[in-house]
Amino acid sequence: MNKKFKKQIPNIIFGVIFLVGLAIFLYPSVSNYINSKHQSRAITNYQTALESVSEEDYTRFWQEARKYNEELASKPMKLSLNEEELQEYNRILDPTGTGVMGFIEIENIGVNLPIYHGTEESVLQVGIGHLEGTSFPTGTIGTHAVLSGHRGLPSSKLFSDLDQMIVGDTFLLHIMDQTFAYQVDQITIVLPEEVQGLAIDNDQDYVTLVTCTPYGVNTHRLLVRAKRVDYNEETKIIVPADATRYGNLIVAPFIAAPVLVIAFIVYLVMTSKWFRNRKKADSKPHK
Repeated sequence: MNKKFKKQIPNIIFGVIFLVGLAIFLYPSVSNYINSKHQSRAITNYQTALESVSEEDYTRFWQEARKYNEELASKPMKLSLNEEELQEYNRILDPTGTGVMGFIEIENIGVNLPIYHGTEESVLQVGIGHLEGTSFPTGTIGTHAVLSGHRGLPSSKLFSDLDQMIVGDTFLLHIMDQTFAYQVDQITIVLPEEVQGLAIDNDQDYVTLVTCTPYGVNTHRLLVRAKRVDYNEETKIIVPADATRYGNLIVAPFIAAPVLVIAFIVYLVMTSKWFRNRKKADSKPHK
């Protein structure tokens, strides 16, 4: 080993350390970008595949899912399924045969993720899982769907920002050919075994979003519960539960009043003595 090479050894070591540090620093951003592209592609492929689904098939899928929900509501809550039950579960709301039942859109925290059947680790690494033994999201009363997502993965954002949601926030579930809107009405932190809050209410249509908390510790579960509210697919407007609807006869005076006030002020100005004198002065020829 010559002296010249020996002198370069510290520089080589520094360069290697720098590259390793840079790779570690960039890994979360690059990995999250790649996974986001994968998740977007899964949603796009799902929407494309739906174009070949017939109206008759849609009707059949919805009927099967609603029947499943009705039977589920008549039994005690059971969050673990046997092999036969899993086979039945996995074929419901799977029009594309990919295990994707739809996707969730939470505009407030920048979430747009596919929803898969089940909560296996392979599912939770790439998207949001639907908890077996809970209702399918069908937009009907007497259901409570539970959607679970990881938080704090270095490779993907997923539900990392779920703790930023507050009561009153809204999100959308795009399931096959339907879109359902939900408004958050309750946020709780519980132990993993405390599942009472996931029970079905026969008078409500609930969806609960679940993730681990505290961040990086994961000893508890954050439950963000929401109830379904009105949604207009044509205008893309969500009507929150506490919003007040006004008819045209009530709204019209509030719109007309400012216009009348402005018109009255213009009338007063134009008929004032100052305005008439100013008009006469402007009409005289200038010398």
